[in-house]
Formats: sequence, C-alpha cells, structure tokens
Amino acid sequence: MNSFITTPLHKERLASLDILRGFDLFMLVFFQPVFVAFAKHWSDIPLFSFLLNQFNHVSWEGFATWDLVMPLFLFMVGAAMPFSFDKYIHGNDKSAIYKKIARRFVILFILGMVVQGNLLSLDLKEIRIYTNTLQAIAVGYLIAAMLILHLSKRWQIIITLLLLITYWGLLTFLGDFTPDGNFAEKVDRAVLGRVRDGVYYTEDGLWHFSNRYRYTWVLTSLVFGVTTMMGVFAGQIMKSGKDKLNNSKLLLAVGAALLLSGWLLSFQTPIIKQIWTASMTLWSGGLCFLLMGLFYYLVDYKDWSKGLNWLKIYGMNSIIAYTLGMVVNFRSIANSLLWGLEKYVGDYYGAILTFANFTILFLILNLMYRMRVFVKI
Repeated sequence: MNSFITTPLHKERLASLDILRGFDLFMLVFFQPVFVAFAKHWSDIPLFSFLLNQFNHVSWEGFATWDLVMPLFLFMVGAAMPFSFDKYIHGNDKSAIYKKIARRFVILFILGMVVQGNLLSLDLKEIRIYTNTLQAIAVGYLIAAMLILHLSKRWQIIITLLLLITYWGLLTFLGDFTPDGNFAEKVDRAVLGRVRDGVYYTEDGLWHFSNRYRYTWVLTSLVFGVTTMMGVFAGQIMKSGKDKLNNSKLLLAVGAALLLSGWLLSFQTPIIKQIWTASMTLWSGGLCFLLMGLFYYLVDYKDWSKGLNWLKIYGMNSIIAYTLGMVVNFRSIANSLLWGLEKYVGDYYGAILTFANFTILFLILNLMYRMRVFVKI
C-alpha cells in the first residue's frame, strides 16, 4: 500500500501542471455531470441548449468543448514526464524506471477495465478489454516513456511525426472516414472481437457489433502516443527554458501552429474524435498547448494562483478522482439523506442527487488533500 500512497514530494512541483490537471478532472467529475443534470431542464432556452451541446461529445465529425477532456488528460500525463523521468534518462541502469513503467501500465489498464470494461461484473460475456481513457493513457505513457528513455529530442519529434503520418496514411488509403468504412474500426473489430465495447448478445447466444459504438482503440493507440508526446514537448519547454515569459509565448505559438495545421488538414481528413483522426490530434493538441501556455503564464510566471489552488484537490489525486467518480455511486448515500425533498422539487430531484454525488466525492478528495495523502501509480 505504501508504494502507491505518498506524501507530497519535497522537490518543487510545477503548480500550473497540477492546477490544469485539476481543472480537467473538475470538469469531468463535477461540473459537466452536474451542469448537464440541471441544464437539461432548461434546454428550451437557447443559451443552455448551446452549452449542453458543448458539454456532450459530437456524434461524428466536428469538435465540442467536451471532446477536449480526454486529449487534455493524455497531454497532462506527457507534460509531467520530463520532470519525473529526469533522473533516469542519463543513468546506465534503467531497471527501476522499467519496473515503474510496467507497473503503471498494468495498473492503469486494470483500472480501465474496472471503470468501463465491466471487470466487476464477473461475467466473461460482459468484460471488455480496451475501452477506457485510463487504458489510452497507459498506452500513450508507454510509447512516450520508450521515446524519452532511448531517443534524443530530435528523434522524439521525428518518431512522433512518423506515428501521426502513419495513422493518417492508414486511414486515408485503407478506408474512408465514415463510421463503417474507416480502417481503425475494421482493426478494432478484427483484433478485439467480442471483447470490444458495444458488443451485445442476442437471445440465441450470438454476439454482434453495435452500430451505436464507434470509438476505436487498437490502431488509434498510435495517436494516443502522439498526444502524450505533445505533452512531453510542452513539459520539455517548461523544464528547459529559464525565461518563463518566453516559455509561455512558445507554448502559445506552438498551440496556434497546431490549431492551424489541424484546421488545414481537416479539409482532407475530417476532425473526428471517436477515431482520433490526425486532424483531431493536431487540433486538440493545439488547444492543449494553448491551455498549458495560459495556465503556465498565469500561475508560474505571474504567480496568480490565488483562487485556483483548490483545483489541486483534483489535480494531485487525478487517478483516484477519475476512478471513484466513474465507479462509485454516492447517490445512494445522498438519497438516504435527502429522499424527503423529492415531493417538493419534483423532476429536479435527480439533478440534486447528481450534485450531492459529486460533492461527496469532492469532500473525500479534499480530506485526502488536507491529510497530504496522494495516490501515485
């Protein structure tokens, strides 16, 4: 247990990284579910209708605010790696870091199966192997770790570009960009088969692929690695550059360049988050760089962290926040205490339970933060 739970590190931490990670997790396990629960009652109001669309995934082509949460999660993992890997890069004996990488990969993959892979169903028909953000992080982390440990920065950039170009080429020349015709979909169906998410069983015991599930994972792992490496490059800028103002400007400039590249490529390769197209990778990477540059400028350069430090409650226990938020239903506790309100609030009762659910999660995370208990993998 002690290998997973630690007190805060004594070395200096990059505050903007913890706060931006916390912002991403706060959106995921508090703001979005609570906002949607209440705002759906006001969907006839144009403003709330617009915001509801922004806090739901786009059905296929296009990009909404909510589509940034997963890429930002991977990006943040990469951004921390130049700091956490620093002492291992130049050492001759890398056995310790290899063990850390393997352990983290396995734990994240298992947690992904707990969160979304139906592992706790204890039913082989229900278990899904590769289907969750935590597993995408595990794969992106593994790819980025190997590049950081064994290649120079120049070759890291070259291999990252090759991964992106390879994925672009496979999707462009071996299929199309429709839900049924894209090559990533074909690979997932061939490799994962019945353990792919979205599979369902009919009464005759036969399994089938659902037409409603279109997320891809196996071949898409290439660009999970690219997104994580974009975070690595951002981390390298913040770590190696002594002038924090110039670091901020460079992060923002790279972000703008990636946005432009993603927009230009979208004329040939549509921005589709579900299959993580190359244009989506560039577009989301640009937004991640812009957010990192903004938070780095405000927090680490201007030292304007007042009013933002509470986000560390989420950011410094991000895996716990995500796992508890996705797996544990605290509504039963809330319902036990608040059931008498239902006759007074009517249809809003479900939204109130949602608010209570994620408030309880926040209180748990806040208690852990105050006790200086941070779960590391």
